[in-house]
Amino acid sequence: MHRYQILIEYEGSKFFGWQIQKKGKTIQGLIQKNVSKLLKERITLSGSGRTDSGVHAIEQSAHFDCKTKINQTNKILKSLNYFLNKEGISILRIKKKKYNFHARYSAKMRIYKYVIINRSSTPVLEKNRAWHIMKKLDLKLMKKGAKKLIGTKDFSTFRASSCRAKSPIRTMKSIKIISTKNKIEIEFRSKSFLQQQVRSMVGCLKYLGDKKWTLKKFENILKLKKRTLCAPPAPPGGLYLKRVIY
Repeated sequence: MHRYQILIEYEGSKFFGWQIQKKGKTIQGLIQKNVSKLLKERITLSGSGRTDSGVHAIEQSAHFDCKTKINQTNKILKSLNYFLNKEGISILRIKKKKYNFHARYSAKMRIYKYVIINRSSTPVLEKNRAWHIMKKLDLKLMKKGAKKLIGTKDFSTFRASSCRAKSPIRTMKSIKIISTKNKIEIEFRSKSFLQQQVRSMVGCLKYLGDKKWTLKKFENILKLKKRTLCAPPAPPGGLYLKRVIY
């Protein structure tokens, strides 16, 4: 058997997320189907992690095993993209890997980016690809809040009720908030995330930025570890899986 890693870019608006489901179009399902057809054998695609419905990827990582040795990766790449590009998916690279590589379990760091358009006029070019917030956000306050999230903590407040992770403890390595003109980008780095953790943290930072919450209330909500106290999660359209580091 041969193991291959693929790097994937996708626009998630039309999908029911990454993971294969009984009903609805998924990224994993489409790629798995097309790779199986090209290699003329049934393959199973394993991703670095799930992305929810509507979430995008700049560079998702996945792997599959096959009996066939792929000698011309560029040829397979072009053939796959011929079918996948029209669906909003692009395979960026195919890499031969050793059998001990695993797209999910070998990951050392995952980087997510959240995009906010902070202006009065509705964005057209970035529709479904950013969160449009009309009220001017206080970036200094948001940055102070972000610092409170860094480190090893119990992130139960930001965990979806359907999350299957064994523990709510995660280590947030860094959070960067960068603003250019009317665009705010928030980058999160951690080895792993809980379900809806990033979107929930962005929702709470937004409450801080538009003065619905004080910094003290933000800290208390984190410490109380109750999901019911969390602000509404940010919309999925502004979230991107930026990169997985191995």
